[in-house]
Amino acid sequence: MKDLENKVAVVTGGSGGIGIEIGRAMLAKGMKVVLADLHQDALDAVTRDLGSPDAVGFAVDVTDFDALCALRDRTLDQFGACHVIVNNAAVGAGAKGSVWEHHLNDWKWSLEVNVMGVINGMNAFIPHLVEQDEGHVVNTSSGNGAYYPIASSGIYPVTKSAVTTLTECLWGQLREMGSKVSASLLLPSSPTPGVLATGIWKAGANRPDRYLRDDPDDLNPRDALADYKERAAAAGQEVVEAPLSDVADLCLRAIEDDLFWATYALDHQMQKLDERYASMKHLTPPDYLVEANLMAADAKERENQKGRD
Repeated sequence: MKDLENKVAVVTGGSGGIGIEIGRAMLAKGMKVVLADLHQDALDAVTRDLGSPDAVGFAVDVTDFDALCALRDRTLDQFGACHVIVNNAAVGAGAKGSVWEHHLNDWKWSLEVNVMGVINGMNAFIPHLVEQDEGHVVNTSSGNGAYYPIASSGIYPVTKSAVTTLTECLWGQLREMGSKVSASLLLPSSPTPGVLATGIWKAGANRPDRYLRDDPDDLNPRDALADYKERAAAAGQEVVEAPLSDVADLCLRAIEDDLFWATYALDHQMQKLDERYASMKHLTPPDYLVEANLMAADAKERENQKGRD
C-alpha cells in the first residue's frame, strides 16, 4: 500500500506507548487514525496532544468481539472507509513463579487480550478489507515468543508465539485466495540500545476485576519499568529508553512496502534465532534458553539482595 494519504487506520492499544507513536506516524503520512483503548479519558488526552482533526479515540475492550464490530462501524461512520487495522493491544500479567505456579487468572487475562484480542480484531475488520479488496493487517508480536521465548517470562511469550503463528497463517491464506489485502507481523525493536517504554509495563493498572488474583499487587499495581530502573540504579546501572518512534517507523514501512517481518533484525536476536534453528535441526536441547534464564535469575537475585540489605 504505497500511497497512505487519506487512508484510514484503526490502532488498538492506542492510548499508550507504541500505539500513540504509530498514530503520530500515520498522521504524518496524511492518514486518518482511530485510536482504540479501554479508557476514553486517556484517549481524549492523546488525541488532544496529537492535535489533529484526523485523529479520534474510541473506547473499546478488545476481548469483546461485538465491541470490535462496533468500532469498525464507528470508524466507517466517522471517516467513510477503513484500510488498515493494527492489532496492538497487549498486557503483561506480571505472573509469579514458574509456569505451573502461575495463577489461572494471569493465563486467562493474557490469552484473552493478547491472543483473542487479535483474533477479535481480525474477525471484525478483515471481512470488510477483503470485500473491498484493499487493506493491510498489522499484528503486534514480540521477539520474546516470535524469535525464542525468555523462559522465565512464561505466559507472555506463549501468547506472542501464538500471534506469530496466527499472522503467518493469515498471510498465507490471503495469498492463496489472491487477495490484495496483506498482513505484517510487528516485532517491536529499535536500533538504538535501550528498553522500549511501552504501555505494557503498566498493564496491571488495567486488570479487570474478573481477572484479579488473591494478591495485594492487584490492588496497588506496580509500574514495572519504574521498578526496573530502581533496581538498575541500585546496581549502579542506568536504564536508557529507546525511541518508540523507531517501532512506529517499522510499522509504516511494513504497510507501505508490504513486508511481513517488521523488525530491525538485531544481531543478538538473530544469534538466538540461529541457535534455536540449530537446536531443532540437530535435535539438541534448547540450551539457548538457559542463558536467558540465568540473566533473569541474576536480576531476581539482585532484587532479593536489595530486600535483604
